[in-house]
Amino acid sequence: MRVPDGGDAAGPLVSPGDWPSDPARSDTPVAGSADEVRQLAGSATTLDELVARQSVCRACPRLVSWREEVAVVRRRAFRDERYWGRPIPGWGSARPRVLIVGLAPAAHGGNRTGRIFTGDRSGDFLFASLYRCGLAAQPASVAAGDGQRLLHARMVAAVRCAPPGNKPEPAERDACAPWLRAELRLVAADLRVIVCLGGFAWQAMWPVLGQTGFVLPRPRPPFGHGAEVRLKGPGQHDELLLIGCYHPSQQNTFTGRVTPAMLDAIFARARSCAGLET
Repeated sequence: MRVPDGGDAAGPLVSPGDWPSDPARSDTPVAGSADEVRQLAGSATTLDELVARQSVCRACPRLVSWREEVAVVRRRAFRDERYWGRPIPGWGSARPRVLIVGLAPAAHGGNRTGRIFTGDRSGDFLFASLYRCGLAAQPASVAAGDGQRLLHARMVAAVRCAPPGNKPEPAERDACAPWLRAELRLVAADLRVIVCLGGFAWQAMWPVLGQTGFVLPRPRPPFGHGAEVRLKGPGQHDELLLIGCYHPSQQNTFTGRVTPAMLDAIFARARSCAGLET
């Protein structure tokens, strides 16, 4: 493994509790396999306990190796920065009306800053829209401790670690799913809308929703920008709206497949359907 001048393979990696607002502590249990992910996710009784466990997971060897290698080698523009190099836990309101689901953290974005969609151009595009639509306190998300807050919203990734080539393998997606299922369970009481950023997040949500007690339509509705599906939940009055949105990747934003107006329309719709007009 190549390391920057003056660095070493262990120095840049962040131990639990050694980061601004780190959710984990030295005694936080660590999942080392898919079975342990299921056990630790299912036994978490609070959101704080869950995100702490998410943030130290080591269940997928390929992802652990990649995220930590990136944290050591680093990109030239960030070579003097310390990288987070761990799984990215869910972030935002503990009682969200809107849940925003992405694919996975970027190698030099969330994997560097410790917050999903933070520190890269996709995040710049996304948070600017969330701010315009009243779902974020600031128009940019730069790093932990920057004062940014999500308003009535929460943000998660279907896969919590940065994957090589931004392409998680199916087994990695499935190993990570219990973290998402547990998070959905803990915020479901107030949740009204889920926005899926991209087809990967759209597909990843269906089994999680089914396992959480929501009635799934047959056949499964296809992903599309602005696609909407209303789902009946386990409770008599539970209802959830699932909205599809093109991912604000650089490729999509640079080519005009996703524009600020398109993203604003999605989040304005989510805000309205979540009962947040005012």
